[in-house]
Amino acid sequence: MTSLESVPEPVISLSAASRRFGDLWALRAVSMQVAPGAILGLIGPSGSGKTTTVRLLTGTLEPTSGDIRVLGEEPMRFSRRARAQIAYMPQLFSLYPDLTARENVGFVAALYGFSWFGREGRIRRALTTVDLWDARNRLARDLSGGEQRRLDLACAIVHEPSVLFIDEPTAGVDPMLRTAIWDELRAMRDEGRTLLVTTQYVAEAEYCDNVALLADGELVAIDAPDALRRSLYGGELLQVDTRQPVDPQLLANIAEVTSVQQPTPTRLIVVTTNAGLASPRVSETLGDARIDLVSVHAYQPSFDEVFTQLVTRQREANGSDRMTDAA
Repeated sequence: MTSLESVPEPVISLSAASRRFGDLWALRAVSMQVAPGAILGLIGPSGSGKTTTVRLLTGTLEPTSGDIRVLGEEPMRFSRRARAQIAYMPQLFSLYPDLTARENVGFVAALYGFSWFGREGRIRRALTTVDLWDARNRLARDLSGGEQRRLDLACAIVHEPSVLFIDEPTAGVDPMLRTAIWDELRAMRDEGRTLLVTTQYVAEAEYCDNVALLADGELVAIDAPDALRRSLYGGELLQVDTRQPVDPQLLANIAEVTSVQQPTPTRLIVVTTNAGLASPRVSETLGDARIDLVSVHAYQPSFDEVFTQLVTRQREANGSDRMTDAA
């Protein structure tokens, strides 16, 4: 008898979670789960509901309706055990400007009940993780904006939590530092921690295991980044460049091709069921038609493009639903 491998319980779970402020629905019927040891990126523009979601998950807001669980508990009723395993890094710098980096981290460690002797090793580990150990004796107000974001992160991880909620960790920092911060977050994931990270930088979806796209308080889509691309286009993509204009119908007749888009007269985006099989057949078909082929290669749309199209599709569907309801 073969036993099925057990599926681990999600660390974070929302089921039809909604939050209303007066007549405004900041979040509407959102459902998602985060598995242990994974990064879920919560991505969307300002006002999409990202921070509201984090506040619901950390217990600073109560849902208007729906069910929310973190580590199996309702956030508004967290036990002391659960709170000790959770960290929250807010969107804005929230530490003491007149304390040094070391003192700020030590103060947070003291709040978690660690003795002076127990704090020292944790302070060093936290500051070393975010590459601030050499700046440990500098006042927080004298740190750059990027260093302050990393100090916030050091304070969030000093008690070595298993679950982290991180709100806009790269807001206002330069691209190189943005990459460094994501390297730190992924390293924490690799240590077995579970992270929910919000960002308005759509391109940062590439750093996440799974991505939840929010717009207007609604969940547009949730999946792995590559799976979202495939779901949007319906298959694997090829970019075909030619020296002269080509009729897209010429490639549409290939067995593995499901559709063809033509951004310019000499560029085609070909959706296929199997790019490996389709690629040589595209070359052969163009050659038979005496079309000079410049290149054919796998095409990976930017996540900005994916996000824009998914949100547009969602809003069009909502508009149709509202018109139907009105009728």
